[in-house]
Amino acid sequence: MHENFYHTVKVYYEDTDAGGIVYYANYLKYLERARTEALATIGLSNLQIKEKFEALIIVKSCNIEFKKSACLEDNLNIRSFIKSVTKTSFVMNQFISKDDNIIVEAQVHLVFVNDKSKPIKVPQIIFDNLKPYFCDSIKL
Repeated sequence: MHENFYHTVKVYYEDTDAGGIVYYANYLKYLERARTEALATIGLSNLQIKEKFEALIIVKSCNIEFKKSACLEDNLNIRSFIKSVTKTSFVMNQFISKDDNIIVEAQVHLVFVNDKSKPIKVPQIIFDNLKPYFCDSIKL
């Protein structure tokens, strides 16, 4: 059984428009924060990946569906897991919920690249440490 990574964010005034509704681009920031915190659970950061492996994790594509809006001072829960993996990338599914209702669904394709933006193999230690977050259907 795969694990989900959970992260919570609170909606601040700066995240909203004049009507107190979360501006759509800020959901991407919430998803990024959850991915960054997921890395921390395996003892890494984006800076460490850059320094130790001379690699960056970049977003190749993002498919996001907005189902409902979040508002000022809402507490949002973000659930993340890895849906698929290749030698150089992985796809992460992420769901933002408010009061146990999914309000945003996203599928983010992340690629490991070198300093010339060329795809590189996911470092084995990262691959191994991320395994708990792999969806059950991934065949390794």
